[in-house]
Amino acid sequence: MAQRRSKKKRSGREDFMLKEQSKVEGGMLDEKTIMRLGKFFTHNIISRLMYMVGRGKEADTYIAQSGLDIKKGYVAVKIFRIETSSFGARIDYIDGDPRFGKIKPGMFNLVNEWCKKEFSNLKIANEAKVHCPKPYMFNGNILAMEMIGEDDVPAPQMRKIDLEEPDKVLDIVLGDMRKMYQNNLVHADMSEYNILIKGGTPYIIDFGQAVVLGHPNAEQFLKRDVKNILYYFYRKYGIERSQIQVMEYITKGK
Repeated sequence: MAQRRSKKKRSGREDFMLKEQSKVEGGMLDEKTIMRLGKFFTHNIISRLMYMVGRGKEADTYIAQSGLDIKKGYVAVKIFRIETSSFGARIDYIDGDPRFGKIKPGMFNLVNEWCKKEFSNLKIANEAKVHCPKPYMFNGNILAMEMIGEDDVPAPQMRKIDLEEPDKVLDIVLGDMRKMYQNNLVHADMSEYNILIKGGTPYIIDFGQAVVLGHPNAEQFLKRDVKNILYYFYRKYGIERSQIQVMEYITKGK
């Protein structure tokens, strides 16, 4: 009797990668986005778009192999969806920001400004030595930045894991919020969803909604950020911090 040839069973992650790669190769991206993405290849930021790792309200995030100009092996590529309707609710984070003038009509122009804004905010945060991705390049509705994780595996969101040293993580997060404030920036969307944990260290992500202190709602956004973070650590780990004292710590000296 002939023996049946054994086949190595693929892991769930391998199946996921193959499925997502087939989406990329199968034309899931529109022609204009593909053209804009080409700039990232010609500028040696990426060499291959691999697979999707996240789908948010306004954008899809892919992992890409890095190009010659990037020392790290993998790059996170955030592609904002032009057709999304949720960007209309985000206009308050752009209106009032002294860095941006009047936006031309049309969803693409709004998305383009949002992408440009996230790139600019990441640059400020990096210069302030905040734990966050390093921005590499943006073009239209596409932003390339440092991939926070190990090899091609993104770091998990803080909400998905149990921290070994939650007090230490909270101190780092609040310290980074202070660094941002001292450098004229408020994140404006701080939560357990927008913090990744790599090697026990928190990394803040999603800076599109961040505003400079000249924005009329900057202080209101900061108070909301502090409230959200303190409530999360109290609810999950029983850590109590005074919101008033934390606000003083973040804003003192400014």
